[in-house]
Amino acid sequence: MELVTPGIGLIFWMVLAFSLLFLVLKKFAWKPVLKMLHDRDEHIAQSLKAAENARLEMQKLQAGNELILAEARRERDLLLADARQVKEKMISDAKQIAQTEASKLIEQARLSIEKEKQMAILEMKSKIAEFSVEVAGKILRSELSSENKQTAYLTKLIDELNIN
Repeated sequence: MELVTPGIGLIFWMVLAFSLLFLVLKKFAWKPVLKMLHDRDEHIAQSLKAAENARLEMQKLQAGNELILAEARRERDLLLADARQVKEKMISDAKQIAQTEASKLIEQARLSIEKEKQMAILEMKSKIAEFSVEVAGKILRSELSSENKQTAYLTKLIDELNIN
């Protein structure tokens, strides 16, 4: 039974060794270990606080980003609307200019055609007059080829002059 129950001497030396170890640990190790645990506790608390601050900051940044995105979308929509208005105005102006130019070209063409028509009419009148004089000359030559016919024609003309 000696194995199961220790002797008084053994207990004394064990208590003395444990007390010495306890005093040495208390004097040299206990404060640094507690300080280390306290520092670790503070470090963990600061890390948690920093993580919470970072989370709050991320939420603020996300809210700010959403506001910036909404503003950017609004500005994009305004720019697109302005671009559409400018495009429509440019198209409208181009159509108006094209219509004006087309009207001018049509008017110029009409005036040119009218001028060409007048020139053609004058040329035709001139040609008709030339042909008439030529025909009249040929008729008179054939009518007045003999002296009897010439005398009769002159007499007829004199009679017409006297009547009027």
